Amino acid sequence: MKRTLLLAFLALPVWAVEQPKPAGTLIDFRIEVQKSVPNDLGRASAYAEMTGADPGEVARKVKAVIADGLTTAKAQPGITVKSGGTHTWPIYSKTGRVIENWRMRSELLLESRDAGALSTAVGKLQGALAVGNINFSPAPETRRKAEDDATLEAIEAFKTKAERIAGSMKKPYRIRQMSVNGSGNFPQPHPMARTTMMAAEAVPMPVEAGESNVTVNVNGQIELLD
Repeated sequence: MKRTLLLAFLALPVWAVEQPKPAGTLIDFRIEVQKSVPNDLGRASAYAEMTGADPGEVARKVKAVIADGLTTAKAQPGITVKSGGTHTWPIYSKTGRVIENWRMRSELLLESRDAGALSTAVGKLQGALAVGNINFSPAPETRRKAEDDATLEAIEAFKTKAERIAGSMKKPYRIRQMSVNGSGNFPQPHPMARTTMMAAEAVPMPVEAGESNVTVNVNGQIELLD
């Protein structure tokens, strides 16, 4: 019987456990902590796009360019590269009934923790491929650490403010509730101007990794005890 009652109690939802009714003054306030985070992970995309009447020939040419690009990117130290999406679609005549040509686009995705290596790789690829976009953001582990640090700092700041409020009123207090919410201002992929694939001198693409912001908010309520 005791085991049955214990299981029934454990099955109760959290909201079913009632909070004690406040006996003193309730005060709500909010703390915000913001930290700058280095954008230490760069991502870029490069693609080949061709059009022709023979879909097989178009596919052969695109695959050859992508294969060369893959070899070039892999040769750059500090770069991780993989194949992205490949799409083929028909181009119709003005009447919309006859297929006049076929267009194919295939993409390479590059990633690196080294902005210089990514810049060099993209510069080399521009000789044969168009650059789709390039962006920098905090690596997942960098962002998690910044969020953890900001969370601890925000909680300590909340406690400090609660003590000051209670001290100004010369009353003890207790924390009745607290919620922690995090957000970030991270850069979006930056689209590059579309260029025609042509032979060109391989020069590094100018990039600036910069920083992002991680913000943590602590919303809570304290009760001043009489």
